[in-house]
Formats: sequence, C-alpha cells, structure tokens
Amino acid sequence: MIVTLVTLLPESGESRPERPQTLNLNLEAAGDPPVAAKPAPAADTDSAPDSDLAAEPALPEPTPQWETITVASGDTLGRLLQDRGVTAAQVHRLVTGHKRLQDLKNIRPGQTFEVLLNEQGELQALKYKPSRIQTITATLTGDGTWQASSEQREYQRRVRFADATINSSLFLAGQAAGMSDNLTMQLANIFGWDVDFVLDIRPGDRFRVLFEELYLDGEKVGEGDILAAEFWNRGRHLTAYQYQDEDGAVAYLDAQGNSMRKAFIRTPVAFSRISSGFNPGRRHPVLNTIRAHKGTDYAAPSGTPIKAAGKGKVIFAGVKGGYGNVIIVQHGRRYTTLYAHMRGFAKGVRVGTRVNQGQTIGYVGSSGLATGPHLHYEFRIDGVHRNPQTVPLPKAQGVSPGNKEQYLAQVRRVNSQMTLFAGAATLARSDVR
Repeated sequence: MIVTLVTLLPESGESRPERPQTLNLNLEAAGDPPVAAKPAPAADTDSAPDSDLAAEPALPEPTPQWETITVASGDTLGRLLQDRGVTAAQVHRLVTGHKRLQDLKNIRPGQTFEVLLNEQGELQALKYKPSRIQTITATLTGDGTWQASSEQREYQRRVRFADATINSSLFLAGQAAGMSDNLTMQLANIFGWDVDFVLDIRPGDRFRVLFEELYLDGEKVGEGDILAAEFWNRGRHLTAYQYQDEDGAVAYLDAQGNSMRKAFIRTPVAFSRISSGFNPGRRHPVLNTIRAHKGTDYAAPSGTPIKAAGKGKVIFAGVKGGYGNVIIVQHGRRYTTLYAHMRGFAKGVRVGTRVNQGQTIGYVGSSGLATGPHLHYEFRIDGVHRNPQTVPLPKAQGVSPGNKEQYLAQVRRVNSQMTLFAGAATLARSDVR
C-alpha cells in the first residue's frame, strides 16, 4: 500500500497558497499495518531547532596510554611504581610472577621502561629492555598471573679483517690492528690449545682474522664472533674456522675438520710465572732432598681460581700429606689430573662431584709443604705422570663424516675471502707509504 504524506511548506517573504510535497512510503513492504494519513504540521521558518534538545554523539572511552619512566640514581622499581599508585603487593607479584621479570629488581640509572595502568591505577602491563636488542613485555592475565614474552632484534653483521705482526705481546698487536681486547681474547682462546701465549710467543709471530662487527640502526654497537683465523707461531701455521653443526652448536675446527678444542686445558690457572717445571731429579726446596717433581708449579696470588682441566668426576678432595689440600679428577678411563697446595675448594666440590672443563674447583694457596702460593698440577695417563706442558692432548670431536664435504667447501670459500681481504690490506698499506 502506498501512503501519501502531505507537508505544507510556506515560502519566506511572500504570502501565497501552500504547496503540497509528496513522499511515497511503502508501509506494507515494511510489514506495518495500513494507517490513515495525517497532514504534517506546518514548518515554522522563524524557529530553529533547539540545540539543547539535539542528541549528542557518544564519545569513545579513553584508551590507556603507555607511560615511559627513566630510572634516576637511587630509584627502585617499587618506589617508581608506587609513586604512580601501584601498590606494594602488585609490585611484589610482578617481580616474582615470572623468571624473566626478576631482573627488574636490579634496575640501573639511565634505564627506561614503560608501564600501562588502568583507570583504577592498577598495573596491567610493563615493557623493559634488558639489552639493546631484547624487549620483555609483561602482561597481567585475567586470573591475576603475569605472562612474559620476549622480542629480539637482529644485529646487522658486517665482516671485517685484521692482521698484525707481534713485536712484544698479543694484546698490543691486537690493539695496533684495531681489535678490541675482547676480540683478542677470543683469538687466544681459539689457539690456546696449541699455543701458550705466555711462553710460546716470539717477535715476528703474526695473525690474520676475519670477524663480525655488530650494528643497530647504522651504529656500531660491538663485535661478534671470529669467523676464521690464521696464526703463525715459531714456524707453525695454524688455521681455525667457525663451524655450526646440525644441532646449532658452534665450534672452531682446523682445515681438516678436527676440533681446535682439545679434551683438556693446557694451563688450569691464570699464573704469573712457572716456579718449577716437570723434573724427575729436582731438589725439593723445603726438604732439601732430591725428589722427583712430577708436575708443574704455577705461581699465582693466593685465592686465584683453579679450573678443571677437563670434564670429569672428582675422586679425591682432601688433605694429602705434603701436597696439602688436593683435588684429583678422573677423566674417562685413562686420564687423571691433580691439583695441590690449594687454599680451599670451591663450593659444592667434593668426592663424586661431576665437573666441567673450565669450572672453578678451588683456589690457589700454600697448604702443605710450600714456600709460597702456587698451584702444583699433575697430569697422568694410565697412572703414569706426564709433563703437563708437553704431553699431547687428545682432541675433542670435529665435523662428522657426513658433513665433511660441506665443511671443506666452506673452508675454501672462507680462504678465498681471507685472501681478498689480505690483498686489499696489503695494497692499502703500500698506498700509505
């Protein structure tokens, strides 16, 4: 059914008969019953709509905003959050709610973090950066527990080259080549199984290194790993290449795919000098008698940490006559190492303790028959004493046979890259001259 509505519209400024305006509404189509049409009241041009009665649009609810907080000297997380209305109980639940959030107990001046509070002033979320590349976001769940997620930025990595000839020390040569002390220490650790950097270095020894520099947003922020290195020492040419196996483990291998890392550390303590070497006919300094010296004595300040030379199990920890405080570690079936004259043992180290290579097991002292603080270190194979400085050390596992061909191809690529860098460096030095 079509209903006609008639509206009377006066025209401004003159009097004349009203004109009808027709609007056709199909009411039946909308499902409403038929109704009689009524004329609409005449519009009054002199009157305007009442603004007070007009419907106002609904305003959107305010969205909570993240607030950035910068830590000043003397600030604590609790104080900073409580200043913003967060209760002490909420702060406690935050820092104990997830293992990733425990670092918040140790915030430092200059550090920043962001917080999100609801209208009641309750903490809902927090973001902080343990490092320049990591962001931890903590979120309060509906059941009142905290969840934490981590986002990691990727460094931009650039390959760099350095080479130098050693005149006095490895570290001075590294500095002259533009390497940081940390990078030089990496180099020493890679070749430390084959080169004693205290006793073996000679003027004229040299090295070449390919390494990574790390950048964020175009700014250098540090150095990464050594990718490949060469070392010339006393007529020997040593090479090492970084290799990552199928399990993601990273190691350094030689050109044939053998591990640079032996099963034992050559020197288990940071020492100032060798006070007595391996000598079957040595005269004992205290007893003044000829008594075989079946190990090496490393003089070092009292309290210097002593490292386990290899992975193994402690089979003795106690006092052993003139040796004083002693630890003996069994490595597999054939090898044992002995550490004597110790001031004391590391916490938790006792008979039966499993230790890892490089783990601190005790501290340098002068217990027993000793004239001063030092470590007496012995190395035995099948119960027979061997000179710790010269005994051939067994290698750790290298590249698997199935990956050997792929590894050798990698070595060839890296060698070509090293040759290009070395040639460019030589050319640059000749241009300077």
